[in-house]
Amino acid sequence: MDPLPDIAAVAELVADASRAAMLMELVDGSERPASRLAEAASVSASTASAHLARLQDAGFVEVRREGRHRRFRIADPQVVVLLEALLALSETPSAVGLRSSMRWQRLRVARTCYDHLAGTLGTDVLAGLVEGGALLRTDGHEGSGRSDGDPLSAPVPRAPYALGPRADDAFGALGIDLADLERRRRPLLRVCSDWTEQRHHLAGGLGAAVAEAFVDRGWVARRADARDLAVREPGRIAAWLQGV
Repeated sequence: MDPLPDIAAVAELVADASRAAMLMELVDGSERPASRLAEAASVSASTASAHLARLQDAGFVEVRREGRHRRFRIADPQVVVLLEALLALSETPSAVGLRSSMRWQRLRVARTCYDHLAGTLGTDVLAGLVEGGALLRTDGHEGSGRSDGDPLSAPVPRAPYALGPRADDAFGALGIDLADLERRRRPLLRVCSDWTEQRHHLAGGLGAAVAEAFVDRGWVARRADARDLAVREPGRIAAWLQGV
């Protein structure tokens, strides 16, 4: 029998409630000191250090030193993919703290997935582009919902979209040169299954360019040490999509 990947060892790392709480505190892309992670997991400093050592040995987290202080962050984007896939299958307790509730609400509304838009904002943008003819769905499905067999939370292996007749006008309005993007090594069109919305959001070179254009225009703003985005100009985003 061929050897199988040791997924049990990976699952064991996140099966512990304290380690899971620490990873969830870092899933927004931020860096946190060990004291903050111990507080999030409701464990002592020594217990937190032991858990963080295990996560660091496994390559789940990495540490940055600031003098005598240490700040931890998730080391590999695939860890975030794993956590988001588990989140899509998990139940959320009804009693949560205000800070945690607000942070998760912000992540659901608008966040980055690597370098492109995700959450309600990201999925609505893709849906609007399809509705307006800037992008075309190519697999027989309508809108931007997940296709049969798509992962719950991960990049889709083959994006079921193509540039539509309104592509040049729509993306040109953002200053995006499609011909230039197509000459680059990065694939132009990719999508991910969004773990909060269970619809597709735009990824690839085009998704990154749209996100950069939104930031450059001040329509959205990045938050320091966080993945969630502040939506500053929802009316301008809506007007752009309506013009597609």
